[in-house]
Amino acid sequence: MARKPKRRVTKTARPKTARRKVTRAAKSAKTSSRRAAGKLKLSMMTGSYEIVRALKEGLVQPKGIELQIGGYPGTASIHDRVAAGKACDINEFNGGHYVVQKAHGRDDITAIPVFLHRRFRHGFIYVNKAKVREPKDLIGKRIGSVSIGAAANYWMRGYLEEAGVPHRSVTWVIDRTDDQVEHAPKEMKIEVTPKGRIAYDMLLTGEVEGVISPSITKMIGEGDPRVGRLWPDYEKVEADYFKRTGFFPIMHVTTVPTKIVAKHPWIVESLINAFEESKQIAYQRLLNPRIVPLAWYRTYWEQERRFFGGRDPWEFGFSELNKRNYDTLIGYVHDQILTGPRPRIEDLFAKESFEIPTPLPNFQPINYSEEEGRSNA
Repeated sequence: MARKPKRRVTKTARPKTARRKVTRAAKSAKTSSRRAAGKLKLSMMTGSYEIVRALKEGLVQPKGIELQIGGYPGTASIHDRVAAGKACDINEFNGGHYVVQKAHGRDDITAIPVFLHRRFRHGFIYVNKAKVREPKDLIGKRIGSVSIGAAANYWMRGYLEEAGVPHRSVTWVIDRTDDQVEHAPKEMKIEVTPKGRIAYDMLLTGEVEGVISPSITKMIGEGDPRVGRLWPDYEKVEADYFKRTGFFPIMHVTTVPTKIVAKHPWIVESLINAFEESKQIAYQRLLNPRIVPLAWYRTYWEQERRFFGGRDPWEFGFSELNKRNYDTLIGYVHDQILTGPRPRIEDLFAKESFEIPTPLPNFQPINYSEEEGRSNA
């Protein structure tokens, strides 16, 4: 495939190992006549999340696989390594960037529906309060960000569009470029911050009217009076969004080598089940309010579960809801960056992913007797 010419961008002036055991997830995965003798050694690199802790510590072992845990290089670096093909076999990856790379011919990796990172994003659009009071004030203005292609940014540009702010009416001021910028259409106005400057600081001075950020910034964390959220009542906005769509937005996918899946297709179910059991073990651990240093942590947990209707908000596998959720991200990526046909979700994930029934098995039912045993503690 011919490489698209680079676009011009305007520049302005491991923990202690837990005791190992054979897990129920390992027993559940299907066997295959194509399976190699012995265990398949695969390396893995993901964020250090509570839901993957049991997998990283070896308490959960995927059937037929010997996991070798790679070091976690940090939130930004992990995506850069995966994008450059310099990561592990099993990787957490930016769900938007993945769509871009697949659309432009990358075929050495495929994805499985293990979504390790989700987040509501209306509360991550920040504005200079002196200049912006409502979404329409951002039309034709300048919005900063670290990069164009964070998964969160695709969602937030989509939310702005739905609020009446066309993304192509905005000048996007970014701190660094990547291949997603190269693939962006000419109609998308992109500038790079001046040398020695960053977009967050430019929001404070009013040089950009808004910022979209994947993370909580210092100015928000410490309450800088010059800056606020575009939607101050963002919790209500996000709750309303969930009630309308059913989406707890997917940010990241999990990738595996295409050649390994082609040779050992059983690994898809093995890995999905293992990630699922690891998550269920995390839920058991989090039953204990002593784990989290928040006064009303368990109260919040119960409120959240009621809000989600008893459904696991971190659901893995391809339920119809997860398909629609990720397909929405695909649509945002296509509308904002891609110029060719809209990618199909069936072409982005291992076909075995769609053959696994959901909801996934309950490998680790919550054991309340463990918590009840602490009644005199």
